[in-house]
Amino acid sequence: MNRRDRLNHQPFIKRPKLTLKDNKKIILWVIVNLEVWDPELAQPRNILPPPMNVPMLPDLPNWAWHEYGMRVGFWRLLNTLKKRNICSTLALNATVIDHYPETVEAAMNEQWEPLGHGYIQRPMHKVNNEFVDIKSAIEKINNFTKQEIIGWESPGLTETNDTLDILSDHGIKYVANWPVDDLPEDLTVKNGNRMITLPYPVEINDVVITSVQVHKSDEIFTRGKLQFDRLYQETDDNVKIMAVSIHPYLTGVPHRILYLEKLLDYILEHKDVEVMTGRQIHDWYIDQVKKS
Repeated sequence: MNRRDRLNHQPFIKRPKLTLKDNKKIILWVIVNLEVWDPELAQPRNILPPPMNVPMLPDLPNWAWHEYGMRVGFWRLLNTLKKRNICSTLALNATVIDHYPETVEAAMNEQWEPLGHGYIQRPMHKVNNEFVDIKSAIEKINNFTKQEIIGWESPGLTETNDTLDILSDHGIKYVANWPVDDLPEDLTVKNGNRMITLPYPVEINDVVITSVQVHKSDEIFTRGKLQFDRLYQETDDNVKIMAVSIHPYLTGVPHRILYLEKLLDYILEHKDVEVMTGRQIHDWYIDQVKKS
């Protein structure tokens, strides 16, 4: 199915007026991404270029950079969010359960929402069998967390022409792969079930800020504050969603965690902010907007 056939163009000025309880104006959605990197393969991201520009495997320094996040950085993020009573969405490769079970257990103890993020950290175009990858990931996360998984964020936000249909056939009700709006939007899938996309952030996202654009440590606060201020200003027209996506190996390091804390504190100073998980946003939107 063509991409444009899955998504109807709906200008923001024609979107239905949405409301939140208790005169709240804006939703804060925090996504923490946990992944498994194989040191024997090329790494998804690099902090150090290879000597003499010749890639070498195993890629120990770049694998270890990510491993620090899972050993140390995650716990900083957990503590930061716990202190602020922020219930996050946990996007995880299913194999995180095998390699880092303590992280998933800790997140579930805080009532975070598990979100499918692939079976391994590999684009959907590169897995051996997309159907098996999705089915296995959902079942593994379901079995470990004892929670129904209704959301999915593909590694690198990647989709083949079949991904949405396979996800829908396996009970997924929302995806985070289509950053096309400030609010959820409906997508079309072959089986006729309802599928929506949530406004996952590609610019208030530490992969883009830190690893791709290589900004200074304070950029997540500087850019995040600008993003929030403008969205908040526009809430007279409609509810807005302020989404922040973070990874332990990037924002969980000592020189960046302070700026995430400053951003969250600034946002939470506004009494009309509602903190939601992806599932809560899905349920809220579905309740207010009937499928056309």
